[in-house]
Amino acid sequence: MDKSHPLCSPMVVRPLNVDKKPFRPQEKDEELFSLEGPHLSAIRALMYLANYTRPNIAFAINLLARYSSSPTRRHCSTIKHILCYLKDIMNMGLFYPNDSKSYLMCYPDADYLPDSHNGKSGRGYLFTCNGITISWRYVKQTITAISPNHAKI
Repeated sequence: MDKSHPLCSPMVVRPLNVDKKPFRPQEKDEELFSLEGPHLSAIRALMYLANYTRPNIAFAINLLARYSSSPTRRHCSTIKHILCYLKDIMNMGLFYPNDSKSYLMCYPDADYLPDSHNGKSGRGYLFTCNGITISWRYVKQTITAISPNHAKI
């Protein structure tokens, strides 16, 4: 992957058509990749990066890890996409300046049916200090939402 073309986004654009999404369960005619292969090892390494040095790939890795028990060619190409993105941002990092006038901001969010395969909505938040992200969280709701208003509860 060291000679691959760098990409500017950590994941492919998810289309509105459910049947064309790259993050979907295995279909009947799709061949499974071996679980002993490099697929799970790559997911573990990328999860480590997402937790410690590259939080910008966390969402894509968590989506990908949902299908680690039955990986297909589609999922492996998504791993390659993330690796190409990491090549593009290799020299970038987080900078936390020492500012005496610090301010804390919180941005809450909720979405209705981002994962249409299981009917669960999600919610999350993002905290910033002086414009720099210090904490974030996104979770699936435990109940199935029947409307966008119900998803925000």
